Amino acid sequence: MSGRIDAVRQGRVLVLTMDDPATKNALSAEMMDAGHAAFESAATDPEVGAVVLTGAAGTFCSGGNLGQLMSSRKADPSVIRDMMDRFHGWIRAMRTCPKPVIAAVEGAAAGAGFSVAMGCDLVVSAEDASFVLAYVKVGLNPDGGASAFLGRSVPPQLAAEIMFEGGRIGAQRLAQLGIVNRVTVPGGTLEEATAWATRLAEGPTVAIGRAKRLIEAAYGPPDAQLDREADAFVEALYHAEAAEGIAAFFEKRPPAFPRG
Repeated sequence: MSGRIDAVRQGRVLVLTMDDPATKNALSAEMMDAGHAAFESAATDPEVGAVVLTGAAGTFCSGGNLGQLMSSRKADPSVIRDMMDRFHGWIRAMRTCPKPVIAAVEGAAAGAGFSVAMGCDLVVSAEDASFVLAYVKVGLNPDGGASAFLGRSVPPQLAAEIMFEGGRIGAQRLAQLGIVNRVTVPGGTLEEATAWATRLAEGPTVAIGRAKRLIEAAYGPPDAQLDREADAFVEALYHAEAAEGIAAFFEKRPPAFPRG
């Protein structure tokens, strides 16, 4: 199996670990399905009061597998749309789970990994972690709800900067913007996130679930935006810009995006 999610219970806290160190925890179809199933299970388990999501081997998540995406360009677009729906099923399950979900981010949260982190209710980050939404650098558009979560969190000019530039953003800047809740020393995020989750899980979890639904209703659920992102991603992947951008990434050269 390419990638998995390990689940460990610590009292009323469920710790989920994206585990595929060989790819820095890139999101495979198996991992997407496992994430979806884990959050659906947590939602109905009365013994789970909170969830912590982290990554193995010092990296949160390196995002999608560009090699698989490049090879998928030879398939019918419906294949890619199915993959997007599998990923977005995970995001939907995480957002509708009535338990608080805390991301514990070490290393990089890149591409779809950044989307997953922002899709959590709370984010604890190591001070040296980096967040990258670099889709644009290979001619693609964000998925996993990134555009929705950024739209909720920052002014449109800043969302545009992050999505247009695709550069690295440090944990401290995201903390200043309110996207990251707490910053820890490197290696300290899981302990901090689990302690926070434990405190929340000992509280009135039903009321916290209601509060989560109210927050979602106030901002508008990201459901329709996930569908729009999926359509845009498929369109982008089959465009000449993505063909050049992904090829340039693997050839370690600057892309020469087509004009006209």
